[in-house]
Amino acid sequence: MAFRHTTPEGREYISHRPQVTAREAMVASGHHYASQAGLRILEKGGNAIDAGVAAGICLSVLHSDMVSFLGVAPTIIYLAKEERVLTISGLGRWPKAASIEWFEKNCGGEIPAGVRRAVTPAAVDAWLTALARYGTMTFAEVAEDAISLAEDGFAMHHFMHEHIKGAEADYYRWESTRPVYFPEGHLIPVGDRVRMPDLAGTMRRMVRAEQRAGGGRAGGVRAARDEVYTGETARLMVDFIGRNGGLMTLDDLADFHVLEEEPVMTEFLGQQVYACGPWCQGPTLLEAMNILSNFDLLALGHNSPGYLHALMSALNLAFADREAFIGDPEFVDVPIDGLLSKEYAARQAERVDMDSAFADMPEPGDPWAHQGGAHPWRYDGAHRVPQEPAPEYQHDTSYCTAVDSEGNAFSCTPSDPANSMPFVPGVGATVSGRGSQSWLDPAHPSCLAPWKRPRLTPNPALTLKDGAFYMTLGTPGGDVQPQAMLQVFLNHVLFGMPPQMAIEAPRAATSNFPNSFWPHAYEPGSARAEARLLNDAGGALSGMGYKMGSWPDFSWPPGSVCAIVKDPETGFLLGGADPRRESYAVGW
Repeated sequence: MAFRHTTPEGREYISHRPQVTAREAMVASGHHYASQAGLRILEKGGNAIDAGVAAGICLSVLHSDMVSFLGVAPTIIYLAKEERVLTISGLGRWPKAASIEWFEKNCGGEIPAGVRRAVTPAAVDAWLTALARYGTMTFAEVAEDAISLAEDGFAMHHFMHEHIKGAEADYYRWESTRPVYFPEGHLIPVGDRVRMPDLAGTMRRMVRAEQRAGGGRAGGVRAARDEVYTGETARLMVDFIGRNGGLMTLDDLADFHVLEEEPVMTEFLGQQVYACGPWCQGPTLLEAMNILSNFDLLALGHNSPGYLHALMSALNLAFADREAFIGDPEFVDVPIDGLLSKEYAARQAERVDMDSAFADMPEPGDPWAHQGGAHPWRYDGAHRVPQEPAPEYQHDTSYCTAVDSEGNAFSCTPSDPANSMPFVPGVGATVSGRGSQSWLDPAHPSCLAPWKRPRLTPNPALTLKDGAFYMTLGTPGGDVQPQAMLQVFLNHVLFGMPPQMAIEAPRAATSNFPNSFWPHAYEPGSARAEARLLNDAGGALSGMGYKMGSWPDFSWPPGSVCAIVKDPETGFLLGGADPRRESYAVGW
């Protein structure tokens, strides 16, 4: 059955999944088992944080090819009673011994695949920090389903199989990875069982540490967390990394903790949109929204050539500023107030020629002038990167979100793939390879430095309307993430589509900037669109100067958005999950 919606200008869209609704609580994630695990937690009396953590840990099993238990997990939380939004960084740091000079000397000026690009694992710390501070359950309770899935197995699903098959040599090259996906020398077929006994063993060590600990529930959760950073798991990680030429030490792990930080925020279309700070690309989404607030998008018409041009132009400007200014704010003086200033956005919007695309990445703007300061610095070298097509597939990331009956919300984008990092024997997960999102140019805001965080692509979002929770939103997709999220947000908020339909509508994306992943390839003027959208608007966009490429309809590179919306009129929760991958929304 097809579900239809007509936009204000008369364009009809259909969705192929029904709009999922819930009266009390809802979970949406990159796999139905993870969503069901989160809902089971809610049914046992847990809150949204408990449920979100349970779903995220399950994704590290069900999507272990692109989400690591020891990877990254940037998180946004809304606490209903406090009416407060907070973020947990969920991003690791370079070992203290790492430096540009070391990579120049020992790696030929590359950041090669393997343990040399490892940064401290952050996902497990992020999940357990959230659980200890804002959850209600123990680690053993929220990890129960993930342990079962890892120990007893789950069916190899089509997306995992297609994903690994598309880069089979990259996965197969790691001896310690083969037993997981290639136990008999070939990739496990769709429908056959995938087991991860080493990962189940790691989680069981954590459960035992929790059970031995004092300090109540929160103390037990912290003890489970410490097993990874100072216990046997830490020693297994460091020994493996050291034997294979990496730099991480036990001191690096013992000294690491994720941070709870204030979000960044902007007002757009009557909503307060929250994102994680400039240690990730969250500000890029908000800056693009601010720029678009200067255009009459409704008048342009949904997915018309003019609308898509305005959208991609705003994103081009925001990505140019990402390259010039965004990096770990502990190391970089980021002009975040200027970047998110409405006055600055208006100046940026003036740079858009509605008849012509940017032939290459625009020059960055001057946000310093909009936060009361002179222009102390900007990075001007982004155009020097190799001008070649960026890789079509970025092997990373999923998403999970939960909203409970009290109105608490959890939004998290866990990540880190197994194609460029080997599984650690006895641990059953890859250590975060996010060093691949650093640069070896010392002038770049995201250049490599000891104990610095790379600039992260995963960037969950959350919105309030009139001060009350309205929406969670997120997706995998590397540099496509803020672009897919922006289009889904506009589809729903501006064009009135139900969340499921807003997610299924066709998408386009620009890639007119250096790719976030090493070696940061750059294809000036390039953009892509799903075939059904390219058929309608591709000729006009090419005429404006876009170098258009095509994605097959409902293929996975345009992202896999999940969202939960609370309808302010009915009080119902509306869930959306992207059929481009394995995503599902469930609720009650």
